[in-house]
Amino acid sequence: MRSDISPAQDTSLLASCPDQRSPTEVRVEERSLTFEGFAYHCRVVHQDNPVTEPMVLLGGSSQNRYAWLRHEKSLAEHGTVVTVDLPGYGDADFLPASYGLDFLADTVCHMLRELDMPRANLVGSCFGGAIALRFAQHHPQYVVRLGLVGMTTVIPDDYAAAVPRWERMLELGDRAQIATELVQRFMSPPGAGPVHKHQAVSRLLYRQFMAQSDDDIRKSVEHNTRLMTHDWYRDEPVPAVPSLVCTGEHDTLCTPAMGRAVAAALPEAAFTTITYADHLAPVERIDEFCDLVTRFCTGRPLTELPYTNPIEWMGTTVRP
Repeated sequence: MRSDISPAQDTSLLASCPDQRSPTEVRVEERSLTFEGFAYHCRVVHQDNPVTEPMVLLGGSSQNRYAWLRHEKSLAEHGTVVTVDLPGYGDADFLPASYGLDFLADTVCHMLRELDMPRANLVGSCFGGAIALRFAQHHPQYVVRLGLVGMTTVIPDDYAAAVPRWERMLELGDRAQIATELVQRFMSPPGAGPVHKHQAVSRLLYRQFMAQSDDDIRKSVEHNTRLMTHDWYRDEPVPAVPSLVCTGEHDTLCTPAMGRAVAAALPEAAFTTITYADHLAPVERIDEFCDLVTRFCTGRPLTELPYTNPIEWMGTTVRP
């Protein structure tokens, strides 16, 4: 799914300058890499005294490597943080739709080799979650912990049915209508429940869709083709590593029920929902999301947190 947002376009939610540094000086490295002929880019915020392995964040298909700037400070206090524009996304090269999730997962593996990171905490959000899971299935030796946010084992039927219509809108240049529909699809509707920063994030998401360049739109169309022509999820072995599946409690795109199905398919996973949030919980509740991720990646308790609903322990190895 082409989901989530790159808040770097709105200074009220995320700093817009890629070179911005947090008040605490950190060493930031930008790397341009090439895998099988396709250039891509990663951003590494180094922590010289980490308490956990590097945290690799794989965002939704509309998130670039700068979409996590407001998350970096909190996360980098505990370990090195890596964000990436994989081929076909952000500033990376255009990637034909014949390349699917297997290739993107292999690209993540290439990146970790180039960065000399033999082990990592992998956290993927929505489309990034699908890549993270495929990576864990194909390259399990790299994975210390696996976090999946706003993830599902199936693309919702109504989303799949809408893709051809959205592509026709793009061909006709009807950006306003598609932007409106996408906001309605990714954000929870009125009556679903209270969501922190709902109006602000909705406006940001709309502006981002409206501001897409021709290159962005070309990549977006190709992404949707890739989505519809490759397996989103495969029932393949997953390493028995600590796993966390979460989403906003009012997520109507990848619902909590869908998240539970993901958790149930893993060997053992903690499942929870973030309160006062929907599919865009990482943006709507940045501080809480960062706390949850750092707790998970450092092995600290996830129970009785004030911003989540009770933890549910699920998985193929968990007895009823």
